Amino acid sequence: MQSIVQVYYFCPVENKKVTIHQLAAKLNLSASTISRALSDHPRIGKETRELVKRTAEELNYKPNTLASNLRKGKGKLIGVIIPRINRNFFSYAIAGMESVINPAGYSLMICQTNENVETEKSSFENLINNRVDGIIMSVSIQTTNGDYLQRALKQGVPIVQFDRVLPNIDVDKVLNDNLSGAYQVTKHLLEQGYRNIVHFTGPLHLNIYADRLEGYKNAMIEAGIEVTSDMVFENALTREEGERIVNEMIAANTLPDAIFAASDFSALGALLTLKKHKIEIPGRVGIAGFANEPFTELTEPGMTSVEQHSEELGKTSARILIDRLESNTKRELCSLVSFKPKLIIRESSLRKK
Repeated sequence: MQSIVQVYYFCPVENKKVTIHQLAAKLNLSASTISRALSDHPRIGKETRELVKRTAEELNYKPNTLASNLRKGKGKLIGVIIPRINRNFFSYAIAGMESVINPAGYSLMICQTNENVETEKSSFENLINNRVDGIIMSVSIQTTNGDYLQRALKQGVPIVQFDRVLPNIDVDKVLNDNLSGAYQVTKHLLEQGYRNIVHFTGPLHLNIYADRLEGYKNAMIEAGIEVTSDMVFENALTREEGERIVNEMIAANTLPDAIFAASDFSALGALLTLKKHKIEIPGRVGIAGFANEPFTELTEPGMTSVEQHSEELGKTSARILIDRLESNTKRELCSLVSFKPKLIIRESSLRKK
């Protein structure tokens, strides 16, 4: 059974979206006059058009760019922003979201950032302009600041962050306990007799990689082993980086006992390079990754990794968002849901049998 922890913390209450009818009531005009003024209809006088636009800006009113939404009043549309749709983790997360969102009568609008923060901001603006009811998102590798999210919060558009989250944004969050997962992996390697264990990590401004590094360090320190700077390799997430680092280690005769990679892809690069040089795995070097990508059980030897429950993260994110949308009461609490990852042990790390 999965281990899940859910806590609540105080967060700002979202403001309600300003509607065209509220704008009309404030100016004592009809909704149709407001609509025509905002679209520069020639039958609406210049002074009225300027007054309507100025008031709309002051109230942070944004017209719905989807005509059908104007007619229906509610779009029943949820936006999803993810770094890469072709990653196993995110594709399964989306499947989980759809299994909850579609039966609830909502549709998904999916945006892929390709790990580019400007694309992420542009996607976010497009979703807001299309008047989505809520947004579920996981930030790009380049994202360090979430100030641009405030526009949605001011308009009362709820946001749920999952997996890669920005800690300074007070919204609902769903994530894995990456620290625990990394601790489990490192503890397993230590129990197998490995001592000189190096860590391939990602950009440390992202919560998932910072937490995995901390979990690795905690297990090493607990075992009485000092972690030095030459044992941690940052921005080593791809197969190519795994190959490059291991090739350099072989050339310098500095191979460790084991490699724990924060990404299965860099772990794969390390494994293939060691095999190419006929270095025994796991006898000489143990290998472990993180994410339990489909290929990890197909490599030779099979690769030890960590299952992240991506589909469940997607389902939980969707349930929280729909609860926000369907609830008629104001909520001053944000939820933080954490799943405990599962260590999947395979031959690549089993020195002791």
